[in-house]
Amino acid sequence: MFYRENGQFKTSYRADQQILPIRQDRLLMAGLLVVAYLVVPWVASDYLLRAIILPFLILSLAAIGLNLLVGYCGQISLGHAAFMAVGAYAAYNLAVRVPGMNFLLVLLLAGVCAALVGALFGIPSLRIKGLYLAVATLAAQFFIDWMFARVKWFTNYASSGSVSTATVELFGWKIETPAEKYLFLLSVVSVLALAAKNLVRSHIGRSWMATRDMDVAAEVIGIRPVYAKLTAFAVSAFYVGVAGALWGFMHLGAWEPAAFGINVSLNLLFMIIIGGMGSILGSFFGAFFITVLPILLAQVPAMLGFNLSVETGSHLELMIFGALIVFFLIVEPHGLARLWAIGKEKLRLWPFPH
Repeated sequence: MFYRENGQFKTSYRADQQILPIRQDRLLMAGLLVVAYLVVPWVASDYLLRAIILPFLILSLAAIGLNLLVGYCGQISLGHAAFMAVGAYAAYNLAVRVPGMNFLLVLLLAGVCAALVGALFGIPSLRIKGLYLAVATLAAQFFIDWMFARVKWFTNYASSGSVSTATVELFGWKIETPAEKYLFLLSVVSVLALAAKNLVRSHIGRSWMATRDMDVAAEVIGIRPVYAKLTAFAVSAFYVGVAGALWGFMHLGAWEPAAFGINVSLNLLFMIIIGGMGSILGSFFGAFFITVLPILLAQVPAMLGFNLSVETGSHLELMIFGALIVFFLIVEPHGLARLWAIGKEKLRLWPFPH
């Protein structure tokens, strides 16, 4: 059957199932990747890379993980920073106890450890939902925080309770400078974001969305909600665990359990609400907003002649987050991703093939 969408004809199911079905979207994505790989490392300063771009990439990956669970499967979580901590400490222990292990394998195994823990704490989702599930995941956050603070084995018996990482080495290449870290993170995030996009368009992704919309109806048509919910928790925790390992090794360098506290979990939730739930692109929008806003609040008032204290800036940041969350929940529940889609539709002025 021939049909037309956004001014472009589609003549096959395969064309409709492409990751970027619109030609302009493919060209835009290709252009962004070219700029990201060939321009940004040479143009961006070390401060810009360290303070904004590196945290943005890692938080984008964590937001994608949370979005797979909350946005695509409809399971609320308030404790995903705990799975970031699992990934970070698993990567640290693998690097310390198995010297010379390839860092890509360290990331993979750290993600698997987080996935197992996520599936374990996802078991309550089989019987409870909504606010009760949110409280259960919050309990996971507190329990994992306590475990890493009290069980000294995880910190290699460090007296201070904090851990520090060595320089990451990959195939003989030491990843030390901000530009090198950026290129490595960009590659990892690009691959995993593409995998997530494919995943949500696959059979398992559609089972997540069916469970999100109405789990009883999904079960009637042959979807197993038990399998859908547990896989959503596992895959989500895998992504967040990899992000936690990258956060510890590529951004922090040294950390303690408080680095993955409840505030990080709330920030991840803010990202997908503001960026757009059920949208991979929205995860990037939300992470960018969360990363840039504190820096803007610290610098823009001073540029305008207003001197804000650190406490005032922190309180103002929380007020803006709260106001934006209320705004998006009321006016545009699909967040910045939906606003981007609307603007793109209105500004699509390129000539279409006929």
